Amino acid sequence: MSKFFTYVGSLFVLTAAILAGVGAGSVAVPLSEIVRVLVDAATPFSTAEGSVNASIIVDVRLPRVLLAGLVGASLAISGAAFQGLLQNPLADPYTLGVSSGASVGAVLVLFLGLSFPVFSMFTLPIMSIVTAVLTLLFVITFARMLDKTLSIETLILTGIVMGSFLGSVISLMIALTGDELRQIVGWLLGSVAMRGWNYVSLLVPFFVIGSMLLLIQGQELNAMSLGEDRAKQLGVPTETRKAVILLASSVLTGAAVAVSGTIGFVGLVVPHICRKLFGVDHRHLLPLSLINGATFLILADLVSRTIIAPVELPIGVITSLIGAPIFAVILYQQRKERAAV
Repeated sequence: MSKFFTYVGSLFVLTAAILAGVGAGSVAVPLSEIVRVLVDAATPFSTAEGSVNASIIVDVRLPRVLLAGLVGASLAISGAAFQGLLQNPLADPYTLGVSSGASVGAVLVLFLGLSFPVFSMFTLPIMSIVTAVLTLLFVITFARMLDKTLSIETLILTGIVMGSFLGSVISLMIALTGDELRQIVGWLLGSVAMRGWNYVSLLVPFFVIGSMLLLIQGQELNAMSLGEDRAKQLGVPTETRKAVILLASSVLTGAAVAVSGTIGFVGLVVPHICRKLFGVDHRHLLPLSLINGATFLILADLVSRTIIAPVELPIGVITSLIGAPIFAVILYQQRKERAAV
């Protein structure tokens, strides 16, 4: 019963965050008007189509809020999966360099103007996903070469080194670019501003596939958290499950980065807080990370566009200001625990 109230509470906070994100801005829209417009827009014969509030809510704020929620949910559940699989609370798409890898793929598309013949609208997320998967495979393979136990320090250090190298590659492309400079730099700062329904529809298919693949892995992640040998004794096909989890997490990360740019620490902060509040059972940790990740990024986006209005801060600035201190605290706690053993 307590888990039921946990889910209800998390969904209530998410709903409140969505309404706050839709209502706040240069033109404040009251809650009653938001509900009326949304209900009216959902009906076959809408009477609010031509109103100013309807245009603000349906065409500008709602797709932005939903995109922030989808990106936050994608990064948070990916971080929870990475942490559970690698048994490492510091693992997330950002610290492992996966976000940087996805960024390289996206910048390549913008820099070279790439477009796949059949799936032209999905060129950006597909390239981001491919480079994210390749980056993750390299980081894990190289870390195992350095340390067979895949320790926290080795894995994080490898991810940081890889992220720095890929950052240099992106900087090189920026230095060589011309008219695309403003677009690439603006994208790299991390934002969901000026994105419409087309970006939401671009992310939704990958979000549904990736999140569903991860949500059904809760029991297997619980088993693998006991160690790979113990998981095999319990009948878990560990190699297959690891491949599915890593692939699904990379799909979510790559697609999220493709539509929003690099937004750090969401996959670190949200699963860590959920684990502290709700426990370590991945059957509940994964969906709760998804829900609260959406809430976290919607609120971060709300802060980024209102704290010094009318100027908007990149959303990645807000998440880094929150995430970097939490990263330091987690690292300090890990050091203390290892020193005490």
